[in-house]
Amino acid sequence: MMKLIELILDESMLLTGIDAISLVEYPAIEEDFIALNSQRVEFATQSDEKRILMGAALVPNKPIYRAEGDEEFYVYFSEATIRKASEMFFQKSKQNNATLEHEVGINGLTVVESWIIEDDVQDKSKKYGFDLPIGTWMVSMKVNNPEIWTNFVKTGKVKGFSIEGYFVDKLNLAKQEMANIEEQEAALMLAQIVAIIKRDGRKKSGTRTEMASYSDYPDAVKNNAKRGIELNEKNGNKCATPVGKVRAQQLAQGKPVSIETITRMYSYLSRAEEYYDESNSEACGTISFLLWGGLAGKRWAESKLKELGNV
Repeated sequence: MMKLIELILDESMLLTGIDAISLVEYPAIEEDFIALNSQRVEFATQSDEKRILMGAALVPNKPIYRAEGDEEFYVYFSEATIRKASEMFFQKSKQNNATLEHEVGINGLTVVESWIIEDDVQDKSKKYGFDLPIGTWMVSMKVNNPEIWTNFVKTGKVKGFSIEGYFVDKLNLAKQEMANIEEQEAALMLAQIVAIIKRDGRKKSGTRTEMASYSDYPDAVKNNAKRGIELNEKNGNKCATPVGKVRAQQLAQGKPVSIETITRMYSYLSRAEEYYDESNSEACGTISFLLWGGLAGKRWAESKLKELGNV
């Protein structure tokens, strides 16, 4: 079975979202557009062709075949991503960007209408014979380019829309985000250790700094850490940074943790929780979250910090 990958928007990237809409012979979403003219839609005051194309730009949860080298897979877009992409398309003023077969930029084409199907019975698309699911992004494009209209649309050389843009693989983005969060925690931990060493160095010989530590976290925290370690081993230990792996061993064994570590636990788990998926035990987001104590760890850390007056 080929891999199925969800594509999402990463708004932290300069280039993200849809850059243009292409007229193609074989649309990736397998939905042809229709050419609206005076024969299709009658207006009392209109006799010339309207030269408007209507069709689906993106259909939610529809597998789209892709190949990179020897690897074949499917990608898809969620309803939420499609809605956001359609909004960003206009926010970035891309409605005049059009290409032919994803190769040649063409002038004189403008998206003049855009909507998301929200009613599978009353939606405007039904009037023109489309049978598309709720969440589909529909567009109407005005073709003020006689050559394109005559030589490609009327001859049937182009049959539908295909988007051009920049999206990211949700799974790989989650891995990257988790690594970034752990790297930030590691940097903070190192800075704290350096500060303690410097503080100790300023004290008289024979004295040492005592760091308060606590081990009263519930068994659920220990069990989550153990579970994370087991899942990571099954996954080739490829998830989490060394800091996360050390933290898991510490929690699984019930060892005391410092106030600084508790602060780091709460900070990390609060940010990493969105990547936790209980139903996916192979995802690094799930494994890393468990290594740090999971939801039980977050709750305990928050409670302990409040108790100590650190929140």
